[in-house]
Amino acid sequence: MPTLPSAEASPPPSEPHHARQIAESFGVDAERYDRARPRYPEAMVRRIVAGSPGPDVLDVGIGTGIAARQFEAAGCRVLGVEPDERMAGFARRGGLEVEVATFEAWQAAGRAFDAVIAGQAWHWVDPVAGAAKAAQVLRPGGRLAVFWNVYQPEPEIGEAFAAVYRRVLPDAPIPQSGASDADPYSALSAKAEDGVRQAGAFGEPERWRFDWEQPYTRDEWLDQVPTTGLHTRLPPDTLREVLDGIGAAIDAVGGGFVMRFATVVVTAARTGAL
Repeated sequence: MPTLPSAEASPPPSEPHHARQIAESFGVDAERYDRARPRYPEAMVRRIVAGSPGPDVLDVGIGTGIAARQFEAAGCRVLGVEPDERMAGFARRGGLEVEVATFEAWQAAGRAFDAVIAGQAWHWVDPVAGAAKAAQVLRPGGRLAVFWNVYQPEPEIGEAFAAVYRRVLPDAPIPQSGASDADPYSALSAKAEDGVRQAGAFGEPERWRFDWEQPYTRDEWLDQVPTTGLHTRLPPDTLREVLDGIGAAIDAVGGGFVMRFATVVVTAARTGAL
């Protein structure tokens, strides 16, 4: 995300999967997370389903079930793996089947799947061990597809948000410019691709992109800000200062704005042999 501290920007950039306190912090307000986080393009869901040999999907880092519900609506059977019991509990209350574990430690117990997906979560998984584990549980021809929503604000609102973070959180490990980046998740995508290659059980990874946009009111945007990784662990007074600053920035552009998104997918099909 180019202007907003997030789960994706907060951990050490080289090894985010070691930042377990952040990775397992999102359940602090699971209801807000589920309500406020953006969904994924239906075109992406359809393409992943069409590129998989069957309907059985394993959702790594299922969270509250945002992506899982979209895949169920597309006709899939979804099993989730989630390290945060609070997030898993929310997903279960919505009718999803979830097992609590990190993906690296999770036991498949002989089960096999047609697709392994991870929405907004694969950077919390060791990229090589995760790809190898996915290969073990995928049927031949099965698809690994990991994806992220990339926020791409217009320059005016992007710079206004960045100014808030420069003032309130000057030392935070986040971009301090409002300039829009065509793919600020490129490092995460590249690491995922490298992990797939090192696992040695997939065809050459592909990178897909889906562009879309969503209007936000002031209250809608402020509702989702606390759900991102840096914000889940901020002291209440600091979080309030961030929210007040962002709210004022949105008021200054008329009380709402349109956020452009690029959903970036790294995907590869499992070859016949392990």
